[in-house]
Amino acid sequence: MSRLTIFSALVSISLAGAYGQEPATVFQTTLREPGQRTAEVSTEQLQGLLADKSTVIIDARPSREFAISHMPGARNVAAKPGVPISVYVSDVAEIGRLVQGKKETALVLYCNGPHCGKSKRLAEELLASGYTNVRRYQLGIPVWRALGGVTEIEPEGLRHVVDNDRTAVLIDAREAKVFSAGTIGSARNIPRSAVLEGKDVGEVKRAKDDGRLPMEDHNTRVIVVGRDVADARYVAEALTREAFHNVAYFRGTFQEAQAVLSR
Repeated sequence: MSRLTIFSALVSISLAGAYGQEPATVFQTTLREPGQRTAEVSTEQLQGLLADKSTVIIDARPSREFAISHMPGARNVAAKPGVPISVYVSDVAEIGRLVQGKKETALVLYCNGPHCGKSKRLAEELLASGYTNVRRYQLGIPVWRALGGVTEIEPEGLRHVVDNDRTAVLIDAREAKVFSAGTIGSARNIPRSAVLEGKDVGEVKRAKDDGRLPMEDHNTRVIVVGRDVADARYVAEALTREAFHNVAYFRGTFQEAQAVLSR
């Protein structure tokens, strides 16, 4: 995340204090842009909505961006036909099918952060189409990641990253004995069972010291594949607590990842 983005979030916190409100933490703040017709949710609120599944979270970015890295539980739809990529907007008709025509459905939209217009454009189109419960997480996925939010990667995204991003680090979270019998690509092993709660402890600390983790560039893309999605997510969340800002876990089994990469 850029310094400007962090500065924008911190300015919001400062303004709250300046106007006599209880100062928020960075997890409780929003961008608070004037003139917006749809309300924002904070990172803390979004975490709650993702956990209780009471709201449909829409990733308003193109399908490939979504496939490479998205918030756990978020949904994505096709682009509005005939719109150039520079003013990309999701297809409201597709959202209608997603929510079975229920325009009162609670929706939260997100995109690429404070300087991205995709969520705003989609919000305006949804309002014009009669949707009545639309909010935005305008801080977007850059701030989500910076505040320790983990992301998911889809099969298509995994294939794309392995084929095109030579700097990406692939982590195999299976046990060492299983890993030694064969892995995928140039994966490095951080066994789930050796990852401990806390910071700078256990196998994660050792991986930081021995070069398995990219200590000289914490923005490096890191993808975790495990025996199953639970193991992969556990290790991915541990890595985000070590200030790696671009961590995603594969939402499938190791065998499924292997099948994707063998095509």
